[in-house]
Amino acid sequence: MDKLTLVPKHRPSAADHPPEGQRRFRLIVEYDGTAYCGWQRQINGPSVQAVLEDALTALTHAPVSVTGSSRTDAGVHALALCAHFDSATRIPPEKLAFALNTMLPPDVRIRESGPAPEGFHARYGACGKVYRYVFDNARHAHAVGRQYAAHVPMPMDAARMDAEAQALCGTHDFAAFAASGSVARSTVRTIYRAQVRRDGDRVSLTVLGDGFLYNMVRIIAGTLMEVGTGKREPGAIARAIGTGDRLALGQTAPAQGLTLCAVLYAGEEERALAFFDEEALRKQPCGGQ
Repeated sequence: MDKLTLVPKHRPSAADHPPEGQRRFRLIVEYDGTAYCGWQRQINGPSVQAVLEDALTALTHAPVSVTGSSRTDAGVHALALCAHFDSATRIPPEKLAFALNTMLPPDVRIRESGPAPEGFHARYGACGKVYRYVFDNARHAHAVGRQYAAHVPMPMDAARMDAEAQALCGTHDFAAFAASGSVARSTVRTIYRAQVRRDGDRVSLTVLGDGFLYNMVRIIAGTLMEVGTGKREPGAIARAIGTGDRLALGQTAPAQGLTLCAVLYAGEEERALAFFDEEALRKQPCGGQ
């Protein structure tokens, strides 16, 4: 797919505007997901959303609800998850990051805060996402960075994995790539780019799409790992797309290897493609070292 054009899936609605007397604020959130049950507030454990909402409520002295652009699973990390909230606070938008970072735990950080553009909605305005999955392909697992990569001691053929990943590109029904428990209304998604590259002991999958199903990237990563180690024959992804058969795919890769690198909005095509630049790939701190 040579040309990339990012288009929101949702039309503007009343949800795209804050209540009367309030302003909408935009946040870019980075977090290490190791200690959390995911982004979304849950009753069975600490979530990033809950930690952030609690800090904002204490800071603004009023209940605050935060809307995230994505819902990462337990143990998954994020470098730049976009979120918004509405509030009557008079704190300057650019100062919110400084104030919140004094109240948040060290594994959650606000990288940027500011006023949301008119009609902005973090979730409904999103046009695409970039995820990266990292394998530590050393014979013995590394101690440093182990929480950001899945260890695979067997030799992995990154070129073979990259060739297999190209079957993802295009608009397809990815029903076979959704874990049980997925509540998506449609399983049709568009994958714009998929790339597997090796840098020393690190083998990384980078994938850009308009959206992803529950556990979809981890299922892709697990399948590519099996193809790369010779456990599964090439063509598995194409077969699964064609048949909708989950059994044609590999295991679901561990959560710690997955990082949400970016959530993309209209006009951010250049930013999206930068994640696939060979030189930039080695410099980006996405998914560990």
